[in-house]
Amino acid sequence: MASALHSLFDIQPASSTVTSPPATHQRSKGHVNEAPSAIELDEYSFGERYNGPRTSEERAPGTQTPIEPKTPNELEMSRPASPMPNEAVGLMQSWNNPPKNKWRLLSCCLIYFINGINDSVTGALIPYMERQYRINYTIMSLIFVGQAAGFIVAAFFNNTILGKFGRAKTLMAAEVILLLSYVIMLCTPPYGAVIVAFFLLGYGMAMTLALNNVFCANLHPPTVVLGAAHGSYGIGGTIAPIVATAMVSRGTLWSRFYFLPFGLAVIALFFAGWAFWDYKEEANSGLLTALERTASRQATQEPVPKLHDLKLALRNRTTVFGALFIFAYQGAEVSISGWVISFLITFRDGDPASVGYVTAGFWGGITLGRFVLTHLTPRYIGERTFVFLLVAGAAAFQLLAWLVPNIITNAVAVSILGLLLGPIYPCAQTIFTKLLPRHVQTTAVGFIAGAGSSGGAIAPFTTGVLAQAVGTFVLHPVCIGLYAVMVACWVGLPRVRKRTE
Repeated sequence: MASALHSLFDIQPASSTVTSPPATHQRSKGHVNEAPSAIELDEYSFGERYNGPRTSEERAPGTQTPIEPKTPNELEMSRPASPMPNEAVGLMQSWNNPPKNKWRLLSCCLIYFINGINDSVTGALIPYMERQYRINYTIMSLIFVGQAAGFIVAAFFNNTILGKFGRAKTLMAAEVILLLSYVIMLCTPPYGAVIVAFFLLGYGMAMTLALNNVFCANLHPPTVVLGAAHGSYGIGGTIAPIVATAMVSRGTLWSRFYFLPFGLAVIALFFAGWAFWDYKEEANSGLLTALERTASRQATQEPVPKLHDLKLALRNRTTVFGALFIFAYQGAEVSISGWVISFLITFRDGDPASVGYVTAGFWGGITLGRFVLTHLTPRYIGERTFVFLLVAGAAAFQLLAWLVPNIITNAVAVSILGLLLGPIYPCAQTIFTKLLPRHVQTTAVGFIAGAGSSGGAIAPFTTGVLAQAVGTFVLHPVCIGLYAVMVACWVGLPRVRKRTE
């Protein structure tokens, strides 16, 4: 039995010495018994997959590791963990950081103010333009088509012009185009030239909207900043009908009103150029991932085919549904602003010298909504739910203005309608910017503003054609239909938020 066990086990005598096992390889001599460092503990616990490769400062003295170029996939795998929301906000520029952003935002507000004047004054001037040129509603509606054509054409070239000339020169070029349109209208030309002037007006406004929307939407807090910017648009929209109605009701020629936006555009030309002259397009990209930065650098080094950025933007569902949403929104906004005066004159027997101020009430409501209601959105409810409630309320007050045959009630309803419509654009723009990848934001927002603003031509033009056939009351069913389109597009937007690391 003992011999069998001995064959299985090699039993050594007690007097033999047991040698120590061979020493393991240490990172550096003289530290065998020391506790691991914090960096080593991190590597043992999580590994380089989570903490990223060790930097030169973290490596032990005397050791060198060759640095190899990393592919985008390696950069993505080796990036640090995503920052928490408060850390992401810290990486994002704010309205006062860097300090010059205050002046840049102020120049944006001035440009929005001028754009508000351009959009709102048309409705107050239409009755007097019809009288001078002796044209009907259908022909009068062609100015909306001209303006929207300018928006659409600009959408295809915004990003190209920005890439070649930079933000400051692009904004200055837009103001020069606006000045040219004002000069044409100040000359009180034949009606065909007025349509050309509105085309230039749309082109210049589209250039400024695409650039300023992206800039404001990437400043913290974006909803509040956009609310202030678009609130400035509303202020311009409120003042313009008051001034224009006061001028034309006293016998002043309608075209003389454009001396006001002409002077403001001269100021904006130099102000925007100074504010954005040293602006770097990548300066506001603190939330870009390493992968996006690598792709952006490659895009600047490698030639890209023409309209490549636009194709990328159109592949994104946010761009398509966003354009349709703004199409319906601006269609309703411009239709109300442009035709509510004619509706009150023909169906409510209103005095043109008095009802011209109803448009000011509408734009005053838009201004108040953008300055006040926009601030309530991020604090109490999300933008998505807020927009649903606003559209539902707008439809209710549109019905009230249509069905109640009282001019005072109609004027109040139109003002509240403006209050509800006001916050929709800045809230929607905030959502679009969160959903769109950074490298296509300028192109996508330009397309949304351009193609979407074509609603500001098609809807008023359709309203004018139908008004010529059956009456200006068609304004209200057209707007209610556009609200339904807005709801459908809002539901169709993707739910996944854009990554902010």
